[in-house]
Formats: sequence, C-alpha cells, structure tokens
Amino acid sequence: MKELTTKDVVALLNEGKSVNIIDVREVDEVAAGKIPGAVNIPLGLIGDSLNDLDQTKEYIMVCRSGARSGRATQFLESQGYQVSNMKGGMLAWNGEIV
Repeated sequence: MKELTTKDVVALLNEGKSVNIIDVREVDEVAAGKIPGAVNIPLGLIGDSLNDLDQTKEYIMVCRSGARSGRATQFLESQGYQVSNMKGGMLAWNGEIV
C-alpha cells in the first residue's frame, strides 16, 4: 500500500497540484473540519461509490488516524484504482482545514 505523510500532502497542495482527496470519516466527523477540497465518502459507502471515481486519477485517502483510510486504500487498490493512504490521518494534519 502506498502511503504519504501529512507533510507530503501539504506540499502537494502548496505546489498547486491537482489532488483528489477522499475523506472516509463519518459526516459528523468531517463537519468538525476537513482538508480543503476533500470529498467526503464515508468508509461504509466506498463500495457503492466506485462509479463516481475515475480509475485514471490518483486519490489520497484520509480519515481520523489512518486506519479506516488504510482499509479504503487497500480496497480501492484491489479494484484497480491508483490510491495512497495519508499516514496519521487528521490527528497528524497540521495544514489548513475548512
């Protein structure tokens, strides 16, 4: 499983790179703050959302600590998606939140 640190993700955002971040936390968790531009798809709905994802794009998976996003990363990899897990999740995030 490919992993990125929070510093890696902040650097991508600061460089103006087009990043596709999927936050797999529950809706109430995301309401407390998320990475700008992140799309919320709770972990339990990832399987139902495959048609909404583009296999030609790369995705960065995020959750609270990195565990749920790790499971989502492994699942999406098994389905042929290009995906990375953000290690440490939002607990380790020190970038901007909205």
